[in-house]
Amino acid sequence: MNVRFFYRVLVWGLLIGSQSGQGAGIAKYAGEFMATGVGARALGMGGAAVAGQGDVTYGYWNPAGLSSVLYPEIAAMHSRRFGGVINYDYLGVTLPFLRNKTLGLSLIRLGIDDIYYTELVRPGEPLSIDNRPYINRTVSDAEYAFYLSYASPISEKLSWGGNVKFIRKGVGDHSAWGIGFDVGVLWNPAGRLLAGVNLQDATTTVLAWNTGTTELISPTLKWGAGLPVQVPLFGSEVWLAADIDTRFEGRKIASQAHVAPVSFDFHLGAELLIKNVVALRLGNDVGHLTAGAGIRLPRLDVDYAFLSHDHLDSTHRISVRLRLEEERFGRR
Repeated sequence: MNVRFFYRVLVWGLLIGSQSGQGAGIAKYAGEFMATGVGARALGMGGAAVAGQGDVTYGYWNPAGLSSVLYPEIAAMHSRRFGGVINYDYLGVTLPFLRNKTLGLSLIRLGIDDIYYTELVRPGEPLSIDNRPYINRTVSDAEYAFYLSYASPISEKLSWGGNVKFIRKGVGDHSAWGIGFDVGVLWNPAGRLLAGVNLQDATTTVLAWNTGTTELISPTLKWGAGLPVQVPLFGSEVWLAADIDTRFEGRKIASQAHVAPVSFDFHLGAELLIKNVVALRLGNDVGHLTAGAGIRLPRLDVDYAFLSHDHLDSTHRISVRLRLEEERFGRR
């Protein structure tokens, strides 16, 4: 697999989108389930992870970050959001190969069970005390995104990466399929400072429903920076990060800031890593407080993240990351 492969797939996706997207409009929030994020480490830092020390989760945050992965990695995360109403799961695998190339696979699933479908006791008559709705049946909502990632350095300080992602959404008897593309870069402009950009749904992702309806997911530009700072106390290091999500679908009150159809949401985070073993994290995820902690073992990381909410129950996330740190599995 190389750059030519991704170029061919990108052209193929553009051709599909130009045909199936005719007459369709941008659908706000159609791809919102893919905006939650993955990995308790990044989520404990407010989701500020576009520019960071790459690991397997960068197949989601910024595929260019996979170029710095030295050994195969496997990661998984589970969370029950808003008091268990929503189940959100992630599984990722990354495989370095040759001297400087990396492949990655990621799967995200969001599910909501027992959604009520109601009917009136006497259909056709107006709603009243004697004609109250009742639960006729329950259905489930399940949304999947499968990412195929590729990354490679361009120079010593600049890397690029791309995703081909396949999307399936289903509610009750209705379902939709789609294909999208992400393109990211990671740059080290000076010292240990990192800057990153990830253009998600770069070609505008088409969702085709079995009802004949077509929706379009507009591009999202995620950009940010990260900087590690050495702290002499206890042999510690502080990682500081800030990201901005820029969207072009006309969000106004649902965003933190907007200018005409362009909206902006902000992510801020910090991590204190003590003796490269214990991590404490704090962040702000689009105005909501986040916090977390983690422990780094020789081949295993275990992380926890907390997300507050003003009106709904808080969310708890737990993730694990396994690294196959053996010479026979490393880059050659």
